Amino acid sequence: MKKKYKIASLFSGCGGLDLGFINTGFEVIWANDFFKEAVETYKKNIGNHIVYGDITKIPSNKIPNDFDILLGGFPCQGFSVANTKRSMKDKRNFLYKELLRLIKDKQPKFFVAENVKGLLSMQKGEIIKMIVNDFKSLGYDVEYRLLKASNYGVPQNRERVIIIGNRLGLKNPFPKITHGLSNNLLDKNLKPYIPVKEVIGHLANVRTRKASFKLNEEIIHNHIARTNVHDKFWGRKHKINQHEICDYLKEWRNKSGWSTKKIDEHFGYAYTAGHWFRKDNNSGSIPKPSDWWELKKILKFDNKYDKVVTELELKEIKFEQSLRVSNWELPSDTITATGPEIHPNRERRMSVRECAIIQTFPNDFIFYGSLGNMYKQIGNAVPVLLAEKIAEEILKELQNYEQTNTKTTTKIRANREVGTKIFA
Repeated sequence: MKKKYKIASLFSGCGGLDLGFINTGFEVIWANDFFKEAVETYKKNIGNHIVYGDITKIPSNKIPNDFDILLGGFPCQGFSVANTKRSMKDKRNFLYKELLRLIKDKQPKFFVAENVKGLLSMQKGEIIKMIVNDFKSLGYDVEYRLLKASNYGVPQNRERVIIIGNRLGLKNPFPKITHGLSNNLLDKNLKPYIPVKEVIGHLANVRTRKASFKLNEEIIHNHIARTNVHDKFWGRKHKINQHEICDYLKEWRNKSGWSTKKIDEHFGYAYTAGHWFRKDNNSGSIPKPSDWWELKKILKFDNKYDKVVTELELKEIKFEQSLRVSNWELPSDTITATGPEIHPNRERRMSVRECAIIQTFPNDFIFYGSLGNMYKQIGNAVPVLLAEKIAEEILKELQNYEQTNTKTTTKIRANREVGTKIFA
């Protein structure tokens, strides 16, 4: 019987990352989260080993010692590119230090940390360097990669930073890409991306309802959805001509001596600033108010366009604007924690069950809490299938390590026994 490796999990949420490892043969012996409804969902679907509470107030001696891997999708609100005020002053950004504490105190063989794509660009890449160096300082070999879930069979173009470290001197394994565009001429071994229609098409015209129901001999849970397909957003109050603003900014940039590249570096963007000085093919853009004021500091332009660029008002969101309609023939855009996309039928938002399927949760996994909290649980989770792919690679490394050590130990014992007989 093969050894069952044990896991402790921080910031577990409703358990997407944990479930992927469990499905691969690992055993989670302790988990923790501070999101009450997510903990309820975890308990009722995965197990009672999850502890509800603030990890910063749980001492290490209250957490088991005998686990092989530490998992942690540390909170990402402060790091997210969606949070324009993200800063290392945000206390949530330092919660990864709870992972450091547990790694230092418990010395797991491996750890896996997960976060949003925005982590890589924060403070021009200095934050990810700091985090990796902190992990390395504990004696671990550490690597990170940006993984796109659709490349591994998940019907969703979700990108997440995965950080893996180990103290065994092994390679940090990342899963190999298995899916891609169906017309990819560079790699014909790739399977085509999984489109949204393939996994949730059977629910498209099924009435949403709170109660579970049977469909094609299968019980469907949580097929409930928000029905508002319009919303409000902050938009510019005044009509504005992008070409006019472009010429204006280019004039002041030339006067200042700042290059577009230098401006990009100042903002910590990658090519974004270039669009402020471009009007060809309608690919240009106007800086958002916060960027406008910062740009004004360095280019020192006058007040001519301040009002029209920076005054905002609340407007109605239409289908064609920032609330996206899920593409039926391709993988979904990222399922977010704040609110689901509008369904292709344009009559409602994606249901909780549809979002869960896109996140590759099994159909018998039931979510608890208010509608908003269920959406939040799913949007915060790691796709279960992506977690499985990561777990499979780590399992291979651990098993190979154990086999190699066992053979070496057996050989040493045999040599000792021979030596004992010779000198007996």
